[in-house]
Amino acid sequence: MAKRIYLAGPFFSETQIKKAERLEKVLEEHDRVGHVFSPRKHQHAEYELFSEPWRHAAYGSDVEAIDNCDVMVALADFDRADTDSGTAWEIGYAKAKGIPVVVIKEEADITLNLMIAMSLTAYFDKIEDVASYDLEALPAKPYDGEVI
Repeated sequence: MAKRIYLAGPFFSETQIKKAERLEKVLEEHDRVGHVFSPRKHQHAEYELFSEPWRHAAYGSDVEAIDNCDVMVALADFDRADTDSGTAWEIGYAKAKGIPVVVIKEEADITLNLMIAMSLTAYFDKIEDVASYDLEALPAKPYDGEVI
């Protein structure tokens, strides 16, 4: 069965955008993925960025996409810092809704937050490793590094 994926992660810097693009490509080529919702690609250009109407539209469409996804795949890297606050909220919301969460953190010297580490279904330290992950069975792959 083709899975609906919500891709959580920051896209505020060139490094973050490149990681998001790599993950989008991996997911789009995955044989178990039917649809990928990446907020980066749904910015509601019909509204002025960060205006009140834009805020409502962006928040509403992101929450709706999480509500309708089968799996969340989240990038925890935040340019040499702990996870982006929006990404952390999305992970927590998905966890509360019972949606499996796959987390990727490529920056090995940045510690993962305890709440994210304990919320995830599977953890990877390379985006490309998601390509061979069984999104149907969703086997547990815990994070075993240090936490903050």
